[in-house]
Amino acid sequence: QVQLAESGGGLVQPGGSLRLSCAASGIVFRLYTMGWYRQAPGKQRELVATIGSGGTIRYVDSVKGRFTISRDNAKNTVYLQMNSLKPEDTGVYYCNARMPTLDYWGQGAQVTVSS
Repeated sequence: QVQLAESGGGLVQPGGSLRLSCAASGIVFRLYTMGWYRQAPGKQRELVATIGSGGTIRYVDSVKGRFTISRDNAKNTVYLQMNSLKPEDTGVYYCNARMPTLDYWGQGAQVTVSS
């Protein structure tokens, strides 16, 4: 059974930092492109960042220079370090594991940026 378990969300003031973690089980982690997506209230889910099995990284323009995605294949875990957080970063952050014909999602972690 595939499980993606997010952790590290919470409430933070503007300008603050959070680190999200996603621990994967039931998949051959090193073969998957791992990603973080987010969904703000009333909006569609959007890509935040992805990291490929070979380490290729992609970010949405709005988080470039502030967020860093990384992976630890030995721990089957992907991370999202979020710095200089803004209120518009608020939303539910979802972990994703993807291969050409496979696609798995975590339950989501709430991130709220507010003073």
